[in-house]
Amino acid sequence: MNLVLIAMIFTLLIPIYVVWRDEQIWQKMLAFGSISTKTSIMILVLSVLRDDWMIGVVAVIILSVGNAALMLLAHILKRMESKN
Repeated sequence: MNLVLIAMIFTLLIPIYVVWRDEQIWQKMLAFGSISTKTSIMILVLSVLRDDWMIGVVAVIILSVGNAALMLLAHILKRMESKN
């Protein structure tokens, strides 16, 4: 069980490296979306391992609302670039 969580944390570090290295805003947005999704999946796995459905509900809310807000921000940035 611990090996699964360690592997998930390692895969979470990949988009963090992309954010740190890349200068393009779209690459950063995609990396932040990936971080949000991976974090919520990690929380879901943890809730299953602990058999705690309340943590799972929080993870589902983070998964749905977090990515929706990120997509809204990406759309606003795209519209601002098209006007300039």
